[in-house]
Formats: sequence, structure tokens, C-alpha cells
Amino acid sequence: MSIRFAAAALLVAVSASPAFAHLDPAEHGSFAAGFTHPVFGLDHVLAMIAIGLWAALVGGRAIWLLPTVFVGAMLSGFALSLAGVPIPYVEPVILASVIILGLIVAAAVNLPNWLSVALVAIFGLCHGHAHGGEMGNAGWLGYAAGFALATVILHAAGVLIGHGANVAAGRDGPVAKTIIRAIGAATAAGGVLLVVS
Repeated sequence: MSIRFAAAALLVAVSASPAFAHLDPAEHGSFAAGFTHPVFGLDHVLAMIAIGLWAALVGGRAIWLLPTVFVGAMLSGFALSLAGVPIPYVEPVILASVIILGLIVAAAVNLPNWLSVALVAIFGLCHGHAHGGEMGNAGWLGYAAGFALATVILHAAGVLIGHGANVAAGRDGPVAKTIIRAIGAATAAGGVLLVVS
């Protein structure tokens, strides 16, 4: 792992284009439609990677806890969407999640575990609800499996970027934290650009 690896992983992640966010399930299959939905939506990509970065920054059990809570809440939000249960302000919360998660990473905020879990759960619920609302005619099981796997991969990318910075610059060293925090600041800035665009 190196700083170059972390930079390359981040570049690939943020260069995703929303143009392919919605594959036709009839042509590509429900799993592929679900998998591409978060991967090619910049708001989703930035939020997922920020959670991985946050988990890497906190370390310890946060490395698995934050991503696991997010995926579980996301699947719950998806189920609520399929059941026709509305959640208010889904899209604004999704955009806010990018900015807030980026700022948390940028400021290296040390929140209590319960608050971190609650925040991640709220964001996951809204992201999942949005996936359900944009499922179209895809089969729910394949679609859910696709977007869940893509989300896990994006979380892992964030953790790996954070780990790469730690390995390259020395665990818990000021340079490693500066790299991770700079990526968090870039994530928050990306969220602001999404809001104003």
C-alpha cells in the first residue's frame, strides 16, 4: 500500500459517471442493475467511501461495525420502500450524508459509538430507500444483492484507502491522518458541488 495506491483508488472511485446509473434489468439482469446503481451514482460513491475512511480513521471494531450497520440499515430502507412506507427528505439526507461524512473525516471527529452508529443507520436507511424507489422492473432479490455487494466493495475501498495512507505514512502518524482528512475534505466539497449543481 502506498500514497499512490490510495490516490489511484480515490480517483477511480470519484470518476464514476452517473450516466450509467440505471441499467435496464431486462437487458442486463436485476443483479447488474442493482450493482451499478450505487457504483455509478457519485453521491452514493462518495458517501460509501467516506464511511470506509471514517472506519479506518477510528480503527478497531469501527472497521467492521460502521459498514455493517450501513448495509443493514440500507437493506431495511430498501424493504420500507418496497412496502410503500415513505421516508421524508430521502434525497436531501443523501446529499447531506456526503457532506456530513466528509466533514467528519476531514475534522477527524471522535463521536461516541452510539452516535456514530445512529448517524450511519439514518444515512443507510435513506440510501436504501432511494435504491428501492429507483428499482424499476428489476427483481427485488437480485437487485438488492447487487447494490449490497457494490456498497460493501465501496466501503472496503474507503477502508483500503485509509489503510494505505496509514501504512504509507505510519499508523496514527500526523501525515497519515492528514491524507485521510484531506480526502474527507474533498468528499465534503464534492457533496457541496452535488447540492449546487
